[in-house]
Amino acid sequence: MRLTRLWLEWRRPPAVRVLGKNFGVRKVASGVSSPGSASPRALNIFDRDLKRKQKNWAARQPDPMKFDYVREEVGSRIADRVYDIARDFPLALDVGCGRGYIAQYLNKETVGKFFQADIAENTLKNTLETEIPTVTVLADEEFLPFRENTFDLVVSSLSLHWVNDLPRALEQIHYVLKPDGVFIGAMFGGDTLYELRCSLQLAETEREGGFSPHVSPFTAVNDLGHLLGKAGFNTLTVDTDEIQVNYPGMFELMEDLQGMGESNCAWNRKALLHRDTMLAAAAVYREMYRNEDGSVPATYQIYYMIGWKYHDSQARPAARGSATVSFGELGKINNLMSQGKKSQ
Repeated sequence: MRLTRLWLEWRRPPAVRVLGKNFGVRKVASGVSSPGSASPRALNIFDRDLKRKQKNWAARQPDPMKFDYVREEVGSRIADRVYDIARDFPLALDVGCGRGYIAQYLNKETVGKFFQADIAENTLKNTLETEIPTVTVLADEEFLPFRENTFDLVVSSLSLHWVNDLPRALEQIHYVLKPDGVFIGAMFGGDTLYELRCSLQLAETEREGGFSPHVSPFTAVNDLGHLLGKAGFNTLTVDTDEIQVNYPGMFELMEDLQGMGESNCAWNRKALLHRDTMLAAAAVYREMYRNEDGSVPATYQIYYMIGWKYHDSQARPAARGSATVSFGELGKINNLMSQGKKSQ
């Protein structure tokens, strides 16, 4: 799917929100981890304190809505998946909600009350309008401050790719879900911004004799189903999609990434790139990927995932060895059906 870069000239009035108080909250000191903290088993890949600052900076910009086009699109697709489930959800949680990109597409007939949790306080102060009663909570995706079996639905859009311990984050989501509750999420995939990554690597290698990572690492789609299963989810669905956005050039793309709060925050990032290297990367980008109209594309690969928390009412596979028909007899079905028609 191709999206043209749009500059939105209008602004929705900010919705008024209050911080949640004592509703299904575990006794923890804070839902936000201290700077540099991580669970003992986690690889400390990302500077979470820097990511919080990046998101807060983006939310303070005069018109943050003009950078929301990818999040708006993915938020609407997650909402579509919620509507595909023929039930309502009295209590829902959005993990890493940003400015509320999912809630705005849902209605109060489907979701009774929405808790929106994010690591950046400024995004929670500037959430989008929704008809659903909403409570905002300052919390880290890896340290959700809610009790077990609290929510009927948990959603997450384009946030989990920045956590250091994705298995723990998924376990936390499973923990706060009620039995027969569902998790619907989306995160950036491994082919996201491959054009930018290749251009920067080629230019830096040519100008500086080597390259450093300038685009953060992503989870492989092959690992996602395994991680969901390990966290306790069943009846899993994982699928991928791509959104391609056209930009005037590489620098406009990088400006928009900064406006989205999606700048790299990996600990091993290179702080600065030389001017000549940046100009060379922009030239490589245009030469390798230029469209006929002179613009350059940027690909955002999206992984969508759905997982359910176990409940006795859910359908389960039959016990091994309980089948009454073997696969070898399936080829005889057509013959049996034709014989049945003749006898009629």
